[in-house]
Amino acid sequence: MVPVSLRTSSLVAWLTRFAPLIIVLAIAFVYSRSLHAPFLFDDIDAVQRNPTIRRLHDWAIINPPADGSTTTGRPLVNLSFALNYALSGEAVWSYHALNVAIHALAALALLGLLRRTLVAMDFSGSTFLSSLAALITLVWALHPLQTETVICIAQRTEALCGLFYLLTLYGFARACADPNQDSRLWLAISVAACLFGMATKEVMVTAPLVVLLYDRTFFARSFSAAWCRHRSFYLTLAVTWFLLVYLVLKNSGSRGVAAGFGLGVTPWSYLLKQAEAIVLYLKLSVWPHPLILDYGTAVPSSLAEVAWQGTAVLALLAGTIWALVRRPVLGFVGACFFLILAPSSSFIPLVTQTVAEHRMYLPLAAVVAGVGIELGHRFGPRILWFLAAIIPIFSGVTIARVFDYRDAISIWSATTTHAPSQARAWTHLGAALVAANQPAAALAPLDRALGLNPVDHTARRNRALALLALGRADEAAVIFASLPAREGGEAAEYFALGNAFARESKFPEAVAAYTRTITLDPAHVAARANLGNALLVSGRTGEAIAAYEAALRLNPGDRGLRENLAIARETAAARR
Repeated sequence: MVPVSLRTSSLVAWLTRFAPLIIVLAIAFVYSRSLHAPFLFDDIDAVQRNPTIRRLHDWAIINPPADGSTTTGRPLVNLSFALNYALSGEAVWSYHALNVAIHALAALALLGLLRRTLVAMDFSGSTFLSSLAALITLVWALHPLQTETVICIAQRTEALCGLFYLLTLYGFARACADPNQDSRLWLAISVAACLFGMATKEVMVTAPLVVLLYDRTFFARSFSAAWCRHRSFYLTLAVTWFLLVYLVLKNSGSRGVAAGFGLGVTPWSYLLKQAEAIVLYLKLSVWPHPLILDYGTAVPSSLAEVAWQGTAVLALLAGTIWALVRRPVLGFVGACFFLILAPSSSFIPLVTQTVAEHRMYLPLAAVVAGVGIELGHRFGPRILWFLAAIIPIFSGVTIARVFDYRDAISIWSATTTHAPSQARAWTHLGAALVAANQPAAALAPLDRALGLNPVDHTARRNRALALLALGRADEAAVIFASLPAREGGEAAEYFALGNAFARESKFPEAVAAYTRTITLDPAHVAARANLGNALLVSGRTGEAIAAYEAALRLNPGDRGLRENLAIARETAAARR
């Protein structure tokens, strides 16, 4: 038995008795300021522009839009957003609260899995087993690299999938550790978690393989023994793949404009980028700075650009294969890391984000657990104090990163500081400044975005909105006219343009803008009313009467419209 000092015994006692409570309270404390973070980035399409989450009783909630957003092909995630919408509408607090709760549950599942795994590794002779598992879990749960997954509402896909992935492993570990105590129940829980995970994110595809590898490493000690003992279980687990296949094929084998082949990025270029990404992920696991919300969509043009990163990744893969034979525990850790990352970080292009920190949500558990277990083997109870010292440091960095998410201007300012070459980040910063009624400040970042990417229509559109807010309607109109047609928000933009021209007494231009608004949104009552006003002032009374009458058909009870219509008719009669 490893000798344990008095102080270490005290730490062990606390962590053994109160580990679950400590983990939950620590997560709640660190992420308490995230509850009012705004919708950001992918959140807009996943929640605000997602019509399928509006009615909880509608079957549409399990048929999310096939538009390439984070809910495409992920009905369980869409259902969770529908629950949030039913609770708080578009108020962000309930979405964030559920994200934090999912993260806390995932941490508890990891704690249980680590405890069972350490027992299976014959750590049972050590008095610090529960403490080591608790500290590894705390390092993972409070790691700054997790902030994007927990705070960005759309990245619930990653956290929820991580929870089901861990529950799949935990259910199996419980069944193996207690073969005579409800083992069938725990195996059923494992299969159910795997099935739910398949309806959450494509990363879950590797879970059955990881469970088999886990069995071979910690319980059966060989693949043949694992298959003989749990053949029926593995066959049942494999059936859950059919759900994932169905969901993928339902969307034509891709995720719309977000992922798949033939979308402008070749598998080879994407694979090269992932060599760079994997090295970055490992670096951030150890030194989580700087953290960047959006790394853009760039990919290397040649192998030479990522030569050393590619060599490092190949060496790690070779080391993992060697360790699977000679050092099975380390081999399992390495295999978990690569297998969990494989769906997003191999050769299948995810063109809207070629690098993303949220992809490390679950792979980080393999990294932290592997390092923690290896150090525990080498240094015994002394490692507890080392891990305990890391936790407040990581917590402090995480709290500071949570503060970056307090509003859109703050997070995109931080992003442009650390990734000044990413055009999309400048576009988002400019859009955030426009939305915050700071149009003058928005022009510089939008010009920077257009300098990096001249065909960025979103940046051009936001620049037009900024000019419009500054009273430069003529310049805004030129930009609007040059933009490609767009659904939805374009009507509001042309309505604002019409109002700006009307304020400047440029009524022919206002008429054109209001007419464009009505073309895009025929039910826009205010645009029809304002069109009538502009036409009346321009002396086009007959057209003004038609505009007012059309508006009244949409809103018969509007007294102001009736008065304007009466004035227009009197004016027309006087001119006869």
